[in-house]
Amino acid sequence: MKLAIGCDEAAYDLKQLLKKHLADAGHDVTDFGTHDAQPVLYPDVAISVAEQVAQGVFERALLLCGTGIGMAISANKVRGIRAAQCHDTYSAERASRSNDAQIITLGARVVGPELAKAIVDAWLASTFDGGRSQPKVDLIQAYEAEHSV
Repeated sequence: MKLAIGCDEAAYDLKQLLKKHLADAGHDVTDFGTHDAQPVLYPDVAISVAEQVAQGVFERALLLCGTGIGMAISANKVRGIRAAQCHDTYSAERASRSNDAQIITLGARVVGPELAKAIVDAWLASTFDGGRSQPKVDLIQAYEAEHSV
């Protein structure tokens, strides 16, 4: 799968670990930074990644910061994006299966490395079911189309 990954300085080490984990699993991963532990403005990273996903350049993406909250808020500002903050494998699976989330966000200060790998694996192994969730996703998209500039 063609994936994008991005982080702020708080999640640099976790990003490096997940990048290797994903590459070892055969995924094509593009790193949007940050590329060291120097402070960055995480909305810049989140929006760059989310725009690429919205345009179809990448199938899915991972965004990482201290808590995952700021990255999720920022990515969700991009039209067409559904980013879900995940701290467990069940939420990651449901983010994909029920909400068709193209992006998940993780917090390096709240999720350990092995759990982060399991969360990412659960999310990537899941696909959108449609079914009972389809009308909900359709409603989100309709609202967004009507109210976004």
